[in-house]
Amino acid sequence: MAGPTTSARAIAAPAIPVAGRVPTRLALFNGLGSVAYGVKDSGFATFLLLFYNQVLGMDARLVSLALLIALVFDGLIDPVVGHFSDRTRTAWGRRLPFLYLAPIPLALAWAFLWSPVGEPSFAVLLFSAILVRALVAMCEVPSAALIPEITRDYDQRTRLTRFRFLFSWGGGLLMLLLAYGVFLPNAMLAREGYRNFGLFGAGLMALCVLASAIGQHRWVAGSPPEQAGPRKSALASLGEIRESFAHPACLIVMGAIAAALTAQGITFALSNYLYLYVWKFTPTALKAFPFLLFASVVGASLLVGRAQKRWGKAGTVMRMVPLGMVFWAGPLLLRWLGLWAPDGTTPALAAMFACTLTSNTFTVTGTMTLWSMVADVVEASEEETGRRSEGTLSAGAFLASKCAGGMGVFISGLLLSFAGLGANTPPADVLPDVTYRLSLAYVACIATLATLTALIVRRFPIDRAAHEARLARLDSVARADPDASGLHP
Repeated sequence: MAGPTTSARAIAAPAIPVAGRVPTRLALFNGLGSVAYGVKDSGFATFLLLFYNQVLGMDARLVSLALLIALVFDGLIDPVVGHFSDRTRTAWGRRLPFLYLAPIPLALAWAFLWSPVGEPSFAVLLFSAILVRALVAMCEVPSAALIPEITRDYDQRTRLTRFRFLFSWGGGLLMLLLAYGVFLPNAMLAREGYRNFGLFGAGLMALCVLASAIGQHRWVAGSPPEQAGPRKSALASLGEIRESFAHPACLIVMGAIAAALTAQGITFALSNYLYLYVWKFTPTALKAFPFLLFASVVGASLLVGRAQKRWGKAGTVMRMVPLGMVFWAGPLLLRWLGLWAPDGTTPALAAMFACTLTSNTFTVTGTMTLWSMVADVVEASEEETGRRSEGTLSAGAFLASKCAGGMGVFISGLLLSFAGLGANTPPADVLPDVTYRLSLAYVACIATLATLTALIVRRFPIDRAAHEARLARLDSVARADPDASGLHP
């Protein structure tokens, strides 16, 4: 049976984009879909190498190689998924089909990743990792692309972005807490615990993405208006992807995301080293840390709107990212100067927790704003190309972030080698010179990247006035000639 016509859908569904404030219910459901991304990131970054190496007995080098290759494929998959979601034409619109079809296969692939059948092998791990990353992309890229479809408002896009950050961080930290407290308590090498970890994560991802799709359905099904167009060749599609990525505003925001998230990748990769070898965290402090990180994300979600109204998006990033770096680097510099409390003492840990809370609040505020800026590039690209490319541009941001994550891990390895920290070295046996070299090299890297982020984003050409003027021009064109409104394929 044929689907409803475009005009029928326009009558049946609420107007998209939403005028004024986006309903909180819609914002919550859009953000809920990011739980799957957070669960995936938590598992890949924290437990997957340990599981396949120490529990299943695979060579760590082969595991790392498989995960690196999967990351490369992931970077290639994102733009393809984004472009195809831009080009999809169904009675339910462009994004919802992905959000309904991908979650169940994703859940099955995630469960299999943590419960491989038979002897583990490089080929099976590589296939599983690529499949999981591809299916997460099919959930996350179309979901993020809905933000500029739901609202054209400069501030409301940031509001939607902060909900996505809250749910993404919340999903990842929830899995971290459950791993340490339920699935793997005092048994980090127990295969059964990882099986249960995978099963719970699979159910959580599928449930959240499907609930997100259902919760948004009445707002986004059949939107925006779609017109039939000729099918294009793969080469022409690649040309459209290149054209979208080549827009100056897109290149600037992708560069800023790459610089900011490279610093974040270094911080994540070195965090356990700093906690154990520099700050001498106790087991209790380590268990409390996820709650601190989530509190900082909540703080960022409260701060980002106020900061953006005062300084605009580019101005917010230029202030927040360097401030976050100062509160990360400050304690390490004070320790080097001998002005910090002795390592492992209560005053040192309390001060470190306070600085971490402040630093991560500022840093996440800047990162939230960067992702909100991606949505504003949509209309700039539309004005130039005549196409809306929400999915392609969102995929470009994910591509930049994933490349940055890989670069962050690579740089971390170089820093550890420079510091001279040997393998299997107990914290008590590490010489002070080693921790000082590691600390100062880390500070130099994140200070350079924070400065680079601010310099790049300073050139971002879209502020509130430019965005609103562009919307007015596009509306004028749409009223004069609907076929030239940029909503055609």
